[in-house]
Amino acid sequence: MDLSVAFLGTGGSVPSARRSTASVLIARGGDRLMIDCGEGTQRQLQRSLGLVQVDEIYLTHFHADHILGLPGLLKTYDLTDREVPLRIYGPSGLRELFKVLSPIVGRLGFDLELEELAPGETVGHDEYEVQAFEAAHSVRACGYALVEDERPGRFDPDAAKAAGVPEGPAFAALQRGEEVEGSAGTVSPGQVMGSSRPGRTVVVTGDTAPSPATVAAAADAELLIHDASFAEEEAQRAAETGHSTVGQAAAVAAEAHVKLLALVHISSRYHVGKVLEEAREVFEPTIAPKDFDSIEIPFAERGEPHLVSNGARERGAEDEPA
Repeated sequence: MDLSVAFLGTGGSVPSARRSTASVLIARGGDRLMIDCGEGTQRQLQRSLGLVQVDEIYLTHFHADHILGLPGLLKTYDLTDREVPLRIYGPSGLRELFKVLSPIVGRLGFDLELEELAPGETVGHDEYEVQAFEAAHSVRACGYALVEDERPGRFDPDAAKAAGVPEGPAFAALQRGEEVEGSAGTVSPGQVMGSSRPGRTVVVTGDTAPSPATVAAAADAELLIHDASFAEEEAQRAAETGHSTVGQAAAVAAEAHVKLLALVHISSRYHVGKVLEEAREVFEPTIAPKDFDSIEIPFAERGEPHLVSNGARERGAEDEPA
């Protein structure tokens, strides 16, 4: 099952010529989950993946640089005849936000389903769930963790044959967790299946100060996408505004033992390469993706998460009709 993250907006509160405001798109198999929808998100989609029909949108909080892309995206979906419902999740206040946006968005030709999430609540999906956790921002805010279910262990065909199980449907039944008959009696899945294997975890904090809740949500995660608004010399300002320094984000990643840290929301006043060096002094496997970069996240036995420079645009070009 493919799992990847496309970065549509990696900048801070003020967009720059190269970095748009906050938005990432997580693709797992055929599911498309958007986290935040800053100003210009639909344009960022059009410049990379194409106008993807996302299944769900998760808002970390309601500051303008995280939600101003919503009216345009929703209206474009309407004008391009979207029919399937769109679910939007966010912290308490989501429904009130859409009362304010209603005159701008107008009537839509598809159902918009709004659900407010409290920290600790989850949204179930086939073989994974999205968990909300509390972010330490200046307003009520949630981060989100996509957490896959455990996978069955590897099937050992030689062990099955040795137990007298014929190849074919009986092999498949064992892999589904069912008992079958072998030449010497009943064979259980535990006799021919290895230990269960963990799924993958992707965590997006939104805007946040360093937080024990993030450490817990990101424990052993494949990827942590963390607010890194300030350099270390502005730690006091970060604390006052509910943001993190690059070093604090790196310290969270180190404590959580994540495989890869991606820094986002870096203020445009900084040279990204310089602050990235600061972070790597604390946690070496740290990157600062640019807009339209992507990260591929294979299962652990197939490799480590890795950055694909300009990957979202390359994927979009692959998906264009010939």
